[in-house]
Amino acid sequence: MSAKSTDSDEGERESSGAAAGASDLAARVVSSAAHDIGGFIRAQREAAQVSMRQLAQLAGVSNPYLSQIERGLRKPSADVLAQIAKGLRVSSEVLYVQAGYLEQRPHSPIRDAVLADTSISERQKQVLLEIYDSFCRENDSTRPAAVAQSAAPTTHPDSDLPEGEHHDR
Repeated sequence: MSAKSTDSDEGERESSGAAAGASDLAARVVSSAAHDIGGFIRAQREAAQVSMRQLAQLAGVSNPYLSQIERGLRKPSADVLAQIAKGLRVSSEVLYVQAGYLEQRPHSPIRDAVLADTSISERQKQVLLEIYDSFCRENDSTRPAAVAQSAAPTTHPDSDLPEGEHHDR
């Protein structure tokens, strides 16, 4: 066997090893996320004093499937998470964040009040929060201009001098 083919074989092994390493890392990340959400769901279920069987029925999933979710063997879809959240009477946003489907948003009294309100649906809560977030973003983007305007002295309409300062004519 020539040195050239040996070098080629080593390169192939290294690249396939790197690909396998990346694949293993991805599998560990997915497994970790599934385990985290499963443990979180189990903790929420136990805190609510709901049996696994009851939650499975409320969420419209099988008991074995819910068990696999709680043990971190399966990562539920967003739809299943929404049904589990409904069964646990928690915000689906909380489960989406925990599962990695949504980014954590900063807490605010408005957000907390909307999420805690039991008189509106989860979908209505999400719409309200999206509108609220868009208003906050809009205000943040216009705030520097508004601050600069309020800091600038106002001028008298007939002169270039700030109000209150008049030349004797």
